[in-house]
Amino acid sequence: MPDRDPATGGESKGLEQAVRGGEVERAGSGGSAPAVRRSLLPAPGQGFGVTFAQMFKKVTTEQYPETPKVTKPRYHGRHVLNRHPDGLEKCVGCELCAWACPADAIYVEGGDNTEDARFSPGERYGAVYQINYLRCIFCGLCIEACPTRSLTMSNDFELADDDRQSLIYTKEQLMAPLLPGMEAPPHAMRLGDDEKAYYLREPESGSAAEPVTAERA
Repeated sequence: MPDRDPATGGESKGLEQAVRGGEVERAGSGGSAPAVRRSLLPAPGQGFGVTFAQMFKKVTTEQYPETPKVTKPRYHGRHVLNRHPDGLEKCVGCELCAWACPADAIYVEGGDNTEDARFSPGERYGAVYQINYLRCIFCGLCIEACPTRSLTMSNDFELADDDRQSLIYTKEQLMAPLLPGMEAPPHAMRLGDDEKAYYLREPESGSAAEPVTAERA
């Protein structure tokens, strides 16, 4: 077995053997036989060979932003606060999304509905809703925690900006747009006499509440 340099543990000697294209002793191999190099090229030549081989392969160039990138259907992009078919908000201000967020990027303040000012079915709604996209890691844990499917993630990924304040999205920016047949809250419940009519019903095909594909203003 070749002698080892006590200062470097034999690394310098192994490097000299690698450059010569000879046998290299594996670190920590003990008394096992050294590995045999199967190439006559020195190690740096082999490494640059991989680089030069890639230089002559066809490069796939995406013409972005002229040609928008098509994302996967379940891509985790910008969040959307969805609505019920009559326009009331699905968010009930429970703050479970904020508790589930590992980056502490969501801030929610719940408010109480009244008969004169109703924003969602039930007792409460999300009065203040903010998502800090400087912190968000798009993990999707918030949408898993949402009990009413109010919070979902769209395919919108163009969130870059040169102003930090503009990357803190407010409720008005996150709310889904009003579609035909919807009425902007506050207003009374249109689907039934209580909130059970909103949650204990058969989902309609092509629901107007989600997914949201319209561009944001």
